[in-house]
Amino acid sequence: MQIRKMGSKYVARLEAGDEVVASLASWAADHSVGFAWIQAIGAMSSAKLGFFDAASNSYEYFGVEEQVEVIALGGSVSLGEDGSPVVHAHILLGKEDGQTMGGHLVEGTIFPTLEVLLTPLPGEVRRKRDPISGLALWNLE
Repeated sequence: MQIRKMGSKYVARLEAGDEVVASLASWAADHSVGFAWIQAIGAMSSAKLGFFDAASNSYEYFGVEEQVEVIALGGSVSLGEDGSPVVHAHILLGKEDGQTMGGHLVEGTIFPTLEVLLTPLPGEVRRKRDPISGLALWNLE
């Protein structure tokens, strides 16, 4: 991953073979980021996406094993209860025939590139387990 600071923001280019979620979590840890917003476009050779099933309070997962365009990726980096970075991103992918699919990004392998805008904000946001859904949600208290 190549990265450059521009004012208060960062621009990054993930390269072929980079894994998105791990790369962004590593960036956040290396730069002591307590909260940041993520936007990106590019392409992937494979991905694992999830969809939250409210009836079972759990995620259902599906794989994407083909070249796809990243039409939109948006999300955040916050801190888990243990203080480690948590990347929470949603993604819209475009297939060769024009069909789209999307969901919660669990992991994705880049090919050939992903262009990312990272906007850190001052302070930090930590996640706390929600007793109703079981999800680790932003704790804004």
